[in-house]
Amino acid sequence: MPIYEYICDSCSDKFEELVLDQNAEITCPECGSSRVSKCLSVFAHRMGSANASSSSSGPSSCSTCSSSSCSGCSCG
Repeated sequence: MPIYEYICDSCSDKFEELVLDQNAEITCPECGSSRVSKCLSVFAHRMGSANASSSSSGPSSCSTCSSSSCSGCSCG
């Protein structure tokens, strides 16, 4: 039972909806329009960014030095 974020194509209201049935018609709580678009969740977006930064948080070196930290060379 996922919660999805939507934006109304009619009034631009952003809202969340608990979707129990994938075939259910989603309507805007502000204006009642059924013209809504599913948004990319901020949580999902941040989760992707967190995974990307955690994978690069380990020791790394650049091509101009051989240490595990570039703090002493021209690229750090």
